[in-house]
Amino acid sequence: MTRQITIFDTTLRDGEQAPGFSMSEAGKLSVARALQALKVDVIEAGFAAASPGDFKSVERIGQEIEGPAICSLARTTPGDIDAAARALKAAPNKRLHVFLGTSPLHREFKLNMTPDEVLTRIKDMVELARTHFDDVEFSAEDAIRTERGFLVEALSIAAEAGAKTLNVPDTVGYSTPDEIYQLFKHLTEKVSKANEVIFSAHCHDDLGMAVANSLAAVRGGARQIECTVNGIGERAGNCALEDAVMAVRTRRDVFNLTTNIDTRQIMAASRALSKATNTHPPRNKAIVGANAFAHESGIHQHGVLKNRETYEIMKPEDVGLSSNQIVLGKHSGKHALAARAKELGWSLEGDHLQAAFDAFKALADEIGLVDSGQLSALLERLESGTQGDAELWTLKRIDIRSPLSPKDHPVARIEMDHGRRGQVTDIASAPGALDAAYRAVSQIMEIPARVEDIEMQYVAADAHDAGEDGQGADVLVDLKANVEGEVFSGRARARDIIPACVSAYIDALNNACAVRRRRNAKAHAA
Repeated sequence: MTRQITIFDTTLRDGEQAPGFSMSEAGKLSVARALQALKVDVIEAGFAAASPGDFKSVERIGQEIEGPAICSLARTTPGDIDAAARALKAAPNKRLHVFLGTSPLHREFKLNMTPDEVLTRIKDMVELARTHFDDVEFSAEDAIRTERGFLVEALSIAAEAGAKTLNVPDTVGYSTPDEIYQLFKHLTEKVSKANEVIFSAHCHDDLGMAVANSLAAVRGGARQIECTVNGIGERAGNCALEDAVMAVRTRRDVFNLTTNIDTRQIMAASRALSKATNTHPPRNKAIVGANAFAHESGIHQHGVLKNRETYEIMKPEDVGLSSNQIVLGKHSGKHALAARAKELGWSLEGDHLQAAFDAFKALADEIGLVDSGQLSALLERLESGTQGDAELWTLKRIDIRSPLSPKDHPVARIEMDHGRRGQVTDIASAPGALDAAYRAVSQIMEIPARVEDIEMQYVAADAHDAGEDGQGADVLVDLKANVEGEVFSGRARARDIIPACVSAYIDALNNACAVRRRRNAKAHAA
C-alpha cells in the first residue's frame, strides 16, 4: 500500500532567517501563494514573536492563504505561544510549532537547564499550546545529538501533553542516512503514543546529506518531511523540497510513497522565491537549476534528440518546464546545431552545415552559450554573405543629461548606426539613466523590450597594459531582454558601464529582430 507523506514547508521561516534570504512582507506573501499552488500541506509562515514584521507576515498569510495549514514557530515560553496565537487567530487551518533544545550541549550551554527542567518545560508549554491550538507540533532541537533514552522520554512527554507531530531535527546537519534511519525506527517503537502521532524529519545540509537523511528518516517511520524551496536555510540550507518530492515521485518503486504536491508548480515556486530574495539557485542545482534539464555535450544532445530517456530520468514538463534545453555551446555537435537551425527555419546540410558549424564554434568559443536569437543572427549573416550586417544596429554615441530637479527624470540621447538606414538619433526620459537609454534604443529599433537580467564582470587589464589612469579595465555585460514573452541574450564589452549595458541591449534586440525576420520569411513563403 502506497503511503502518503506530509510536506511541511519552512521556506518562509527557516529559509528566510538565513543570511541573504530576508524577504519583505509582499515577497513572503508571493512565495506563500506559490506554495499554496504547489499544494504543500503545511506552510511555516514565520516566527510571530521574532519581530513586528514577522508577526504581521504570519498574520496576513494566515488570513489570505487557504488550503495548507499555516504554522508559526514559537519557543517554549508563554509570550511566544501567545504571539503565535494572536497572529493566527483568523487562520481557519493553523498549527503551532514549539521547540526546545534537548541535547547535552543545548541543555548546558544554551538553556542552563537540568534534564528534569527540560522535561517539565516541554510538558507545561505543550499543554499551554493546546489551549490555543488543536494542532501542535513539538521539536526536540538538536535531537540527533541527544541521548536516545532522553530523546524518547522528551518526545513521549510531548505526545502525552497533546502534541500531534513530533519533529526530530538534525539541527546541525550531523547525521548520516544509516544513523537517522535507525533512530527513527527506534523512536517509532519506543515513544509513547507512537501510533497516534506523526514523526517528522527536519534535516540540514551541512554535510550535504539533508535530502538523503530525510528520505532515510521516512524509511525509518517518519511521515512528514520539513523542507524548503531551493533548499535554502540556515548555513548550508535545509532539505530541498523539490529534491525530496521528485525523488519520491521518480523512485516510487523504491519508496512506495506519494505526496499531495502538484509537481508542475515546482519551477513557479522556485522562481517566486528567487524573485523575492534576489537569489537564484546554482545552475547545477537539482530539479530547479538552469542546467537540470539542459544538454550541451554533443554526445548527450545526440542521445536526447533520438530519445530523451537516454539522459533524462524525469520529464521537464513534470516540474513546470515546457521542455528540456538543448544548449548550444562549444561542446555541441552538428546534430544539435542542425536540429535547432531547423526549428528556426534553416535547413543545413553538407557544405552549408559545415560552414555554419565552423562559424558557430567560433562564436561559442567567444561568448560561451549561443541562444536562438544569436544563432538566427549568425545564420542570417552566413546566408546573406556581406549583406548580413545590413540589418544590424550599433551604438555610435550616448549622452545622458541629469535632471536639475529631484522630481525630474534623466534624459538619454542615443545615436545609432544601421547597415541600411544609416545614422538615426532619438531621445527618451525615464526614472533611471539606463532605463532612458533602453527606451530610446527601443524607439529607434521599433521593438519594445524589458530587461530581465544583467550580469556584469569587471575585466582588469594586465599591469603592463593599463591605461593612463592605471586601470585599463573593461566591463563585460551579459543581458537578457524579454520581447513579447521571448527572452533574447545580448553581450557587449566596453570601458564604461552604461555604454556596455546599452550595447548589450542592442545586441539582444538585434537577435530578436533576426528571429522575427526569419519567421516572417517563413510565413511569406508558406
